[in-house]
Amino acid sequence: MTDEPHDPRREAVAAATRAPTAGAAFAEALGGPLGIVESALPAAAFVIAYTVGGLEPNEAAIVAVAISVVMAIARLVRRQTVQYALSGLAGIAISAFVVSRTGKAEDFFLPGLLLNGAYVIGLTGSIVLRWPIVGLALGMIAGTGTRWRRNPKLVRIYSHVTWIWVGVFALRLAVQLPMYIAGAVVALGVAKVAMGLPLFAVGMWLSWLVLRQEGALHAEEQQAPDEEPAPR
Repeated sequence: MTDEPHDPRREAVAAATRAPTAGAAFAEALGGPLGIVESALPAAAFVIAYTVGGLEPNEAAIVAVAISVVMAIARLVRRQTVQYALSGLAGIAISAFVVSRTGKAEDFFLPGLLLNGAYVIGLTGSIVLRWPIVGLALGMIAGTGTRWRRNPKLVRIYSHVTWIWVGVFALRLAVQLPMYIAGAVVALGVAKVAMGLPLFAVGMWLSWLVLRQEGALHAEEQQAPDEEPAPR
Protein backbone atom coordinates (compact mmCIF):
# COMPACT_ATOMS: atom_id res chain seq x y z
CA MET A 1 0.00 0.00 0.00
CA THR A 2 1.55 3.30 -1.10
CA ASP A 3 1.51 6.46 0.97
CA GLU A 4 -0.92 9.19 -0.01
CA PRO A 5 0.66 12.15 -1.81
CA HIS A 6 1.54 15.16 0.29
CA ASP A 7 -1.41 17.58 0.38
CA PRO A 8 -0.40 20.88 2.03
CA ARG A 9 -3.96 22.20 1.93
CA ARG A 10 -5.39 19.17 3.71
CA GLU A 11 -2.72 19.53 6.39
CA ALA A 12 -3.58 23.22 6.71
CA VAL A 13 -7.24 22.34 7.19
CA ALA A 14 -6.28 19.76 9.82
CA ALA A 15 -4.30 22.41 11.69
CA ALA A 16 -7.17 24.87 11.49
CA THR A 17 -9.62 22.38 12.98
CA ARG A 18 -7.50 22.33 16.14
CA ALA A 19 -8.99 25.71 16.99
CA PRO A 20 -9.00 25.59 20.80
CA THR A 21 -5.28 24.81 20.89
CA ALA A 22 -4.18 28.29 19.83
CA GLY A 23 -5.10 29.89 23.13
CA ALA A 24 -4.15 26.74 25.01
CA ALA A 25 -0.64 26.97 23.57
CA PHE A 26 -0.21 30.43 25.09
CA ALA A 27 -1.71 29.33 28.40
CA GLU A 28 0.57 26.29 28.46
CA ALA A 29 3.59 28.47 27.78
CA LEU A 30 2.75 30.33 31.00
CA GLY A 31 2.28 27.17 33.02
CA GLY A 32 -1.23 26.18 31.98
CA PRO A 33 -4.45 27.48 33.58
CA LEU A 34 -3.12 26.51 37.01
CA GLY A 35 0.04 28.50 36.38
CA ILE A 36 -1.98 31.55 35.36
CA VAL A 37 -4.02 31.34 38.55
CA GLU A 38 -0.92 30.76 40.67
CA SER A 39 0.77 33.81 39.16
CA ALA A 40 -1.94 35.99 40.70
CA LEU A 41 -1.82 34.51 44.21
CA PRO A 42 1.58 35.92 45.29
CA ALA A 43 0.51 39.35 44.03
CA ALA A 44 -2.72 39.13 46.03
CA ALA A 45 -0.76 38.04 49.10
CA PHE A 46 1.63 40.96 48.63
CA VAL A 47 -1.21 43.48 48.49
CA ILE A 48 -2.97 41.98 51.53
CA ALA A 49 0.25 41.85 53.56
CA TYR A 50 1.08 45.44 52.62
CA THR A 51 -2.33 47.06 53.00
CA VAL A 52 -4.16 44.94 55.59
CA GLY A 53 -1.17 43.52 57.46
CA GLY A 54 0.63 46.85 57.55
CA LEU A 55 3.95 45.32 56.52
CA GLU A 56 6.69 47.26 54.80
CA PRO A 57 7.04 46.64 51.04
CA ASN A 58 10.15 44.51 51.61
CA GLU A 59 8.36 42.38 54.20
CA ALA A 60 5.25 41.99 52.06
CA ALA A 61 7.48 40.89 49.18
CA ILE A 62 8.96 38.17 51.39
CA VAL A 63 5.44 36.90 52.07
CA ALA A 64 4.80 36.72 48.32
CA VAL A 65 8.07 34.85 47.77
CA ALA A 66 7.21 32.40 50.55
CA ILE A 67 3.84 31.62 48.96
CA SER A 68 5.51 31.19 45.58
CA VAL A 69 8.01 28.75 47.15
CA VAL A 70 5.16 26.72 48.64
CA MET A 71 3.40 26.56 45.25
CA ALA A 72 6.64 25.55 43.53
CA ILE A 73 7.20 22.76 46.06
CA ALA A 74 3.59 21.62 45.57
CA ARG A 75 4.19 21.36 41.81
CA LEU A 76 7.34 19.36 42.37
CA VAL A 77 5.57 17.03 44.80
CA ARG A 78 2.87 16.46 42.18
CA ARG A 79 5.72 15.74 39.71
CA GLN A 80 4.65 18.48 37.36
CA THR A 81 7.04 20.24 35.02
CA VAL A 82 9.89 21.83 36.98
CA GLN A 83 10.07 24.63 34.42
CA TYR A 84 6.79 26.15 35.56
CA ALA A 85 7.61 25.81 39.24
CA LEU A 86 10.97 27.54 38.83
CA SER A 87 9.84 30.19 36.34
CA GLY A 88 6.97 31.26 38.62
CA LEU A 89 9.29 31.45 41.61
CA ALA A 90 11.91 33.34 39.59
CA GLY A 91 9.34 35.92 38.50
CA ILE A 92 8.23 36.60 42.07
CA ALA A 93 11.84 36.67 43.27
CA ILE A 94 12.66 39.31 40.65
CA SER A 95 9.67 41.38 41.76
CA ALA A 96 10.78 41.09 45.39
CA PHE A 97 14.32 42.11 44.43
CA VAL A 98 13.08 45.21 42.63
CA VAL A 99 11.01 46.19 45.68
CA SER A 100 14.02 45.63 47.94
CA ARG A 101 16.04 48.06 45.84
CA THR A 102 13.41 50.78 45.42
CA GLY A 103 11.31 50.41 48.57
CA LYS A 104 8.19 51.18 46.54
CA ALA A 105 5.28 48.74 46.82
CA GLU A 106 4.05 49.42 43.29
CA ASP A 107 7.38 48.24 41.89
CA PHE A 108 6.40 44.68 42.82
CA PHE A 109 4.28 44.79 39.64
CA LEU A 110 6.93 46.39 37.40
CA PRO A 111 8.52 43.14 36.09
CA GLY A 112 5.08 41.85 35.09
CA LEU A 113 4.34 45.05 33.20
CA LEU A 114 7.67 44.82 31.39
CA LEU A 115 6.95 41.19 30.50
CA ASN A 116 3.57 42.12 29.05
CA GLY A 117 5.29 44.80 27.00
CA ALA A 118 7.77 42.22 25.72
CA TYR A 119 4.90 39.95 24.68
CA VAL A 120 3.25 42.80 22.78
CA ILE A 121 6.49 43.57 20.94
CA GLY A 122 7.29 39.93 20.20
CA LEU A 123 3.81 39.03 18.96
CA THR A 124 3.54 42.18 16.86
CA GLY A 125 6.97 41.54 15.38
CA SER A 126 5.99 38.02 14.38
CA ILE A 127 3.00 39.43 12.50
CA VAL A 128 5.07 42.08 10.74
CA LEU A 129 7.55 39.41 9.65
CA ARG A 130 4.65 37.24 8.44
CA TRP A 131 5.56 34.47 10.87
CA PRO A 132 2.63 34.87 13.29
CA ILE A 133 3.31 33.03 16.52
CA VAL A 134 -0.12 31.39 16.51
CA GLY A 135 0.79 29.69 13.23
CA LEU A 136 4.09 28.48 14.67
CA ALA A 137 2.31 27.14 17.77
CA LEU A 138 -0.34 25.32 15.77
CA GLY A 139 2.28 23.97 13.39
CA MET A 140 4.16 22.41 16.30
CA ILE A 141 0.97 21.01 17.83
CA ALA A 142 -0.21 19.57 14.51
CA GLY A 143 3.25 18.27 13.59
CA THR A 144 3.14 20.08 10.26
CA GLY A 145 5.90 22.59 10.99
CA THR A 146 5.69 25.71 8.84
CA ARG A 147 3.78 24.22 5.90
CA TRP A 148 0.89 26.53 6.72
CA ARG A 149 2.91 29.37 5.19
CA ARG A 150 2.21 27.91 1.74
CA ASN A 151 -1.29 29.26 2.07
CA PRO A 152 -1.44 33.09 2.26
CA LYS A 153 -4.95 32.94 3.73
CA LEU A 154 -3.68 30.85 6.64
CA VAL A 155 -0.90 33.38 7.20
CA ARG A 156 -3.48 36.17 7.20
CA ILE A 157 -5.89 34.49 9.60
CA TYR A 158 -3.15 33.24 11.92
CA SER A 159 -2.04 36.87 11.99
CA HIS A 160 -5.57 37.90 12.98
CA VAL A 161 -5.53 35.42 15.86
CA THR A 162 -2.09 36.60 16.94
CA TRP A 163 -3.49 40.13 17.04
CA ILE A 164 -6.03 38.87 19.57
CA TRP A 165 -3.17 37.94 21.88
CA VAL A 166 -1.45 41.25 21.24
CA GLY A 167 -4.70 42.79 22.46
CA VAL A 168 -4.74 40.63 25.60
CA PHE A 169 -1.31 41.81 26.71
CA ALA A 170 -1.81 45.38 25.48
CA LEU A 171 -5.05 45.62 27.47
CA ARG A 172 -3.18 44.58 30.59
CA LEU A 173 -0.69 47.38 29.98
CA ALA A 174 -3.38 49.94 29.19
CA VAL A 175 -5.20 49.21 32.44
CA GLN A 176 -2.33 48.52 34.82
CA LEU A 177 0.32 51.00 33.68
CA PRO A 178 -1.68 54.09 34.77
CA MET A 179 -2.28 52.36 38.12
CA TYR A 180 1.44 51.75 38.47
CA ILE A 181 2.27 55.36 37.66
CA ALA A 182 -0.32 56.49 40.23
CA GLY A 183 1.09 54.09 42.84
CA ALA A 184 -2.32 52.40 43.25
CA VAL A 185 -1.10 49.17 44.83
CA VAL A 186 -4.53 47.76 45.75
CA ALA A 187 -5.92 48.47 42.29
CA LEU A 188 -2.87 46.80 40.73
CA GLY A 189 -3.45 43.68 42.82
CA VAL A 190 -7.11 43.52 41.85
CA ALA A 191 -6.27 44.07 38.17
CA LYS A 192 -3.56 41.39 38.31
CA VAL A 193 -6.12 38.82 39.47
CA ALA A 194 -9.00 40.00 37.27
CA MET A 195 -6.86 40.16 34.13
CA GLY A 196 -5.27 36.76 34.64
CA LEU A 197 -7.23 33.62 33.84
CA PRO A 198 -10.53 35.43 32.97
CA LEU A 199 -8.84 37.52 30.28
CA PHE A 200 -7.00 34.47 28.93
CA ALA A 201 -10.31 32.65 28.70
CA VAL A 202 -11.68 35.48 26.56
CA GLY A 203 -8.60 35.33 24.34
CA MET A 204 -8.98 31.57 23.88
CA TRP A 205 -12.67 31.93 23.03
CA LEU A 206 -12.01 34.63 20.43
CA SER A 207 -9.19 32.53 18.95
CA TRP A 208 -11.54 29.58 18.67
CA LEU A 209 -14.17 31.68 16.89
CA VAL A 210 -11.69 32.96 14.30
CA LEU A 211 -10.02 29.60 13.69
CA ARG A 212 -13.35 27.81 13.44
CA GLN A 213 -14.30 30.17 10.62
CA GLU A 214 -10.89 29.55 9.04
CA GLY A 215 -11.46 25.80 9.05
CA ALA A 216 -14.78 26.25 7.27
CA LEU A 217 -13.27 28.56 4.66
CA HIS A 218 -10.46 26.19 3.77
CA ALA A 219 -12.70 23.15 3.78
CA GLU A 220 -14.46 24.80 0.84
CA GLU A 221 -11.14 25.47 -0.88
CA GLN A 222 -9.62 22.02 -0.50
CA GLN A 223 -9.86 21.34 -4.22
CA ALA A 224 -8.27 24.65 -5.22
CA PRO A 225 -4.81 24.62 -6.84
CA ASP A 226 -1.84 24.95 -4.54
CA GLU A 227 -0.75 28.50 -3.88
CA GLU A 228 2.77 29.83 -3.74
CA PRO A 229 4.39 30.24 -0.31
CA ALA A 230 3.57 33.48 1.46
CA PRO A 231 6.27 36.12 0.92
CA ARG A 232 8.65 36.81 3.77
